[in-house]
Amino acid sequence: MKTQMSRFQIHDDLTAPEGSLPVLKGATAAAGQLPNFLGVLAGSPAALRAYARFRSELRHGSLTLPTLERIALAIAEYYRSKPGIAIHTRTARQAGVGIDEVARARDWESADPREAALLRYLRALVEDRGHAPMHLHEEAREAGWSDEQLLEAIAYVSLESLTAMVNVAGEVPVDGSLEDTRVLKAA
Repeated sequence: MKTQMSRFQIHDDLTAPEGSLPVLKGATAAAGQLPNFLGVLAGSPAALRAYARFRSELRHGSLTLPTLERIALAIAEYYRSKPGIAIHTRTARQAGVGIDEVARARDWESADPREAALLRYLRALVEDRGHAPMHLHEEAREAGWSDEQLLEAIAYVSLESLTAMVNVAGEVPVDGSLEDTRVLKAA
């Protein structure tokens, strides 16, 4: 069986540039294991720091974790990011999103009318490069999404698009796949 290798080096605390170490150590302390995506992004301390700050701010926003995971699943599927699909399927399930809803989210859908309105709006933004029809914007508002939430959802689309593009462009292996994941050693 062929081992998938990333186009980018997957760093750990021994190989990462010095500027990436604080973020890597923080990520490892929180999760216990470094995802391959973060190991790749560590190759650019500026990109890693920007990503970590952006993600942190959005995690403390007004959108719920199940909503964020639905968005992440839709984006991962759109870009065909195998690592994104794998991790967001797992985290969506942990956040209480049912398996049927995971499948729907991957297709920009939801059985929840409010979530479905948001996903339809975001899908149009992604597919039409930011030019969603006004009726979808209004539909999302009528479903109860505030301007703050819509703006955060758009920001989260961009964050997850970055993640998916790095995963796909770098052929980053799924965590726990044939290429060993990076487990950081204690400093």
